[in-house]
Amino acid sequence: MRLPADMSVWLTAAVGLAVLAYAYIRTFSPYFFDDCVSILRSLTLGYRLIKYKTCKPFYSILDCFLDAVRRHPSKVFIHFEGRAYSYGEVDRQSNKVARALQVEARLREGDSVALFLPNEPSFVWTWLGLAKLGCPAALLNFNIRSKSLLHCFSCCGAKVLVASPELLDAVEEVLPTLREQGIRVFLLSGSCSLEGVTPLADKIAEASDKPLSPELRAKVHIRSTALYIYTSGTTGLPKAAVVTHERVWAASFVQAACGTTAADIFYINLPLYHSAGFLIGMAGGIERGLTLVLKRKFSASQFWDDCRKHNVTVMQYIGETLRYLCNTPKKENEKNHKVRIAIGNGVRSDVWTEFLNRFGNIKVRELYAATEGNIGFINYTSKIGAVGRINFVHRFFFPYTLIKFDIEKEEPIRNSEGLCIEADIGETGLLVGKITHRSPFVGYAGNKQQTEKKRLYDVLKKGDQYFNTGDLLCFDHDNFVYFQDRVGDTFRWKGENVATSEVADILTASHCISEANVYGVKVEGHEGRIGMAAITLTEGEVFDSADVYKQVVSYLPAYARPRFLRIQPSMEMTGTFKMKKVKLVEEGFSPALIEDPLYFLDPEQKTYVPLKEEIYSAIASGKIKL
Repeated sequence: MRLPADMSVWLTAAVGLAVLAYAYIRTFSPYFFDDCVSILRSLTLGYRLIKYKTCKPFYSILDCFLDAVRRHPSKVFIHFEGRAYSYGEVDRQSNKVARALQVEARLREGDSVALFLPNEPSFVWTWLGLAKLGCPAALLNFNIRSKSLLHCFSCCGAKVLVASPELLDAVEEVLPTLREQGIRVFLLSGSCSLEGVTPLADKIAEASDKPLSPELRAKVHIRSTALYIYTSGTTGLPKAAVVTHERVWAASFVQAACGTTAADIFYINLPLYHSAGFLIGMAGGIERGLTLVLKRKFSASQFWDDCRKHNVTVMQYIGETLRYLCNTPKKENEKNHKVRIAIGNGVRSDVWTEFLNRFGNIKVRELYAATEGNIGFINYTSKIGAVGRINFVHRFFFPYTLIKFDIEKEEPIRNSEGLCIEADIGETGLLVGKITHRSPFVGYAGNKQQTEKKRLYDVLKKGDQYFNTGDLLCFDHDNFVYFQDRVGDTFRWKGENVATSEVADILTASHCISEANVYGVKVEGHEGRIGMAAITLTEGEVFDSADVYKQVVSYLPAYARPRFLRIQPSMEMTGTFKMKKVKLVEEGFSPALIEDPLYFLDPEQKTYVPLKEEIYSAIASGKIKL
């Protein structure tokens, strides 16, 4: 059928106009379509969150898992070390764990339970079992020991500890204190000779795998505590961030916001005790109904073989992950994989570029977020280096701003009216998120002082409240967000936050150290900042390198151990008696620039050795691995 002449002209004009509009948008608004897709996804996910907030009975991520079990019980939920666990199998195992703990630990709805477990399937079904009982779980970092372990355990109010057999030595170290406090300790093994530790494996094996009644968790609602996840801060000891069910849902949506689907296979090689591995990875996988590949710990040499073996389509990373992958020897089959999306944070622009050049056109979705925070960003474009992008929908639902910040005084700059001053476009400022009913800040368990320190008042108008992220960011003229640095007493190394005062406490426990000023310094070619400490010696003492080494190795995880020490005659203080760090950070650890004695933690010699020029050069050239 032929079109009338005038209609044909109009149709041709419309097509031409559409082509011109598309070309104009691609040229002058290259991220227009990315913005539209992101806004549409955000609105859809926002609607779902509102629905979950209001529906009765409350619908949790556990209920989402149970729905997935009903839809596809035989679908693989977890691949782990050559074994596949289906949704149905994990569900049944979690029922058995729940029933065993219900009887042996006498758990009731609302009781907090601490999990001291490595990355393995038992972590997942133990948490699910606790969720079925309505019990919040405290996710303990399996690297911590002694004082830190006891602190993390006590601040969440838990009366029960569930631990892995491989962590028994760490449990034994604090067992006398736990027993004094009436804490019940359970081990996921068949036997244990330690008095005060109850083996649980046999009890789990004997328990029924039948479903548990939802009435056991009938009082759980959207604002109930679901988890305690630990984050380092200025207190010197980890803080237990209170993660509500609302927060679990919001974090689980990150995968959906990045474009994953139920057909994807998601690779988790980050620790499940962190929000990235647990909330974005595991909970996000449940929300999508996909298959997870779980790894005990990251291995650069095995990474791509794992991806090929399991047909992985989505991977997680931290900046160090991608750098390690880029440092592996080049192979011919590097682009022979099915990974299409990488979700994570902390990757440098040069590593990002090299990663894409070597391993193919993978959509890197760089994030900015904090476990306890009320504001986050996703770079849903392919813009290298940005941690996010500003759009009006995101800012409407989660109000935030950048304010001018005095790095030396470590406080916001205020005007004559006592209000904060917004940073200009292109200017580095402190990111703060407005505390509202839609974007709350819950804070830290058992630590009102630290919770209050994260609140900032009278920011843009009198009486308002904002969450202080403690991070310096920058917004550019194209609406991209860039991470600049951290402020305060925390630095990041090997993907872990390190609290400087905790490290200082360990150092000053050595008989020869009087004071310790701990900070992070940049190392060429590495993400984050590595630990360094300026120390003063106790009067009449000489530096005892062996004793200091013993202290840090015994009481600090590897990533928190200061690799460099600088012995000073005295500490330089601010007017409010805080140790000055800015100059020390800038001076770094070069023996050519610093007259003070410098020492380097040498793991091969198991002591601190004088930092000579040749050691410094070997570090700079990469011959010495940090």
